[in-house]
Amino acid sequence: MSFLSRLVVAVVLGVAACSPGEPAESAPAGQAAPDSGRREVAVFAGGCFWSVESNFEHMPGVVSAVSGFAGGTTVRPTYEQVVRGGTGHLEAVQVTYDPARISYRQLVDRFWRTIDPTDPDGQFCDKGASYATAVFATAAQRPIADASRAAAAAVIGQRRFVTPVRGAARFWPAEAYHQDFARLNPVRYAGYSRFCGRDARLRAIWGR
Repeated sequence: MSFLSRLVVAVVLGVAACSPGEPAESAPAGQAAPDSGRREVAVFAGGCFWSVESNFEHMPGVVSAVSGFAGGTTVRPTYEQVVRGGTGHLEAVQVTYDPARISYRQLVDRFWRTIDPTDPDGQFCDKGASYATAVFATAAQRPIADASRAAAAAVIGQRRFVTPVRGAARFWPAEAYHQDFARLNPVRYAGYSRFCGRDARLRAIWGR
């Protein structure tokens, strides 16, 4: 969906032009591991960054999830530049986590099941190059991400699974008004979720 189309939909529906994700899982009461103080970073592109951020930010062990851009060539890109096209960037989220409380493999495994990895043109009702999906992995993360991808692809079919694991790329944070959008605008976010039909599509792909 183009930027103009998303804007029109937002005006008509009175909701944000970006699709929300599945609610994050929470740890059972009394079982949360203590914060070790260690920090590692993972970067995921899963279509609308508001959705990806929402999927991760409440997972036990996740310290923060920041919406932004990765994979392109434009320095300090703006949202308008990215959705207009030509920057090479994807909407992405930088997840900072405590590896003593949650592993990188757990994060990647979670990521696949919050996206449609069979769609090369975007995600749900957000279409266009900037909404393509990817896992951006460092050299150390790459074998883990590849193994996770292979396991997920086996569930729905290797030929259908088009989301790649790419090399690490510079991450640029998006503007402040994009951060924590789902949490700060729950009504608009929920409205767009219904419009996009995200839950139904995820159930059709992953059987849940």
